[in-house]
Amino acid sequence: MAGHALPGDLGPADREALGDGARAVLDANWLGGSTVPSRSLYPHQWSWDSAFIAIGLVRHDQQRAQQELESLFAAQWANGMVPHIRFHPGTPPAAYFPGPDFWQSGRSPDCPGGVATSGITQPPLHARAALEIHEHAADRDAALAFLRRLYPGLVRQHDYLATRRDAGGAGLAAMVHPWESGLDNSPLWDASLDHLSIPPGALPPYRRRDLDHAKAADRPSDAAYDRFVYLAVTYRDSGYDDGVLRDRAPFLVEGPLFTAIELWSVHALADIATLLGEDPAPHRARAARLHDALLARLWDPARGRFTARSLRGGTMTTAATVSCFAPLLDPDLPAEVVRALVADLTSPCFHPEDGREHYLVPSYDLRGADFDPRRYWRGPVWLNTDWLVWRGLRQHGQDALADEVAGSMLALVARSGFHEYFDPFGGAGYGSADFGWTAALTLDLLARTAAD
Repeated sequence: MAGHALPGDLGPADREALGDGARAVLDANWLGGSTVPSRSLYPHQWSWDSAFIAIGLVRHDQQRAQQELESLFAAQWANGMVPHIRFHPGTPPAAYFPGPDFWQSGRSPDCPGGVATSGITQPPLHARAALEIHEHAADRDAALAFLRRLYPGLVRQHDYLATRRDAGGAGLAAMVHPWESGLDNSPLWDASLDHLSIPPGALPPYRRRDLDHAKAADRPSDAAYDRFVYLAVTYRDSGYDDGVLRDRAPFLVEGPLFTAIELWSVHALADIATLLGEDPAPHRARAARLHDALLARLWDPARGRFTARSLRGGTMTTAATVSCFAPLLDPDLPAEVVRALVADLTSPCFHPEDGREHYLVPSYDLRGADFDPRRYWRGPVWLNTDWLVWRGLRQHGQDALADEVAGSMLALVARSGFHEYFDPFGGAGYGSADFGWTAALTLDLLARTAAD
């Protein structure tokens, strides 16, 4: 790591100020039953945002952390799918697109009654978040009762992914939309999106509300957004029928980050089962199958990198993105794979060769022709993916590199505030200010590094 300038550690006063600021953001974004990612750009409840928020919120308010996940799972579909958005009824319809009128979740017989949701899902971090709440709860009895209430929904969530979404038949859940990845504008999806042909008249008229609150330079392009809307319309018009995915879904991709999070959460589900006196064996077996399929289908030994696999022709996308490191969350990852990932993470793809001060981990290859330090998932640093990489590195004993990632996370927030994402060089904050998971994960990181 010599020659790579990175920010130093923060002093006690700075850490205290960050903690106070993070709690203030979470308090301001609380709606009474759940937390919005931001008061402007994201005025509803998002699925994996709520998981990250709950992980940090337990450090501040255990009851609200528990309520965060229970609110989301109250919108779970009958088939077990946890929607990526639960719409807040008090928010005006014009505040966000695509809203409930677009998704028309009632087209599916599985949608919940009386709750407006989207029709797709997001990375299933929730069992891990629930276990984190229990591990850091001030009231352990209340946390155990919370786990008992949530456990059946968590089991159904993972059963849905293991059955209805296993379109490839090898044990991995396939995504039907880039929005399901959480990293929707990542170069990992470019090949699949570039091959899309949108028929004339297939797109409904729509207005992008995200550009009311963020600069166009920070967001996906209009061409990308057209493809996003077309894919959502296609899935919606099928009645959200997962039985026809293999034959009809224009976008059908197995991704390393989604799979790694699912695997990590299945391990958490086994631990929750043990705490509750339930049988963890089915979850352990599922984790083993995910581990095997992750290595068999998404690991490219020639490049030393995890890839995304499109089920439309079996093509592999090998772009160097932060998603490639998410499989470090697998506790059973072979040592030679861990070494290859560490070599990639410390290569010029993510560390500039000229030794400039920089922040880990950029979301895309610094040397990529279309690298952009401020465009959504095409270069900036995000605290949620940093947190996942940090946890994975620590899990595999890569403490020095993990400390550098943690140092970058805290330095970015100290420098620019609780933004949605950050420039990997200048550290400027982009997207929404006062962003929920940035605040929550800052709280978690401060607590963990203080304990260390």
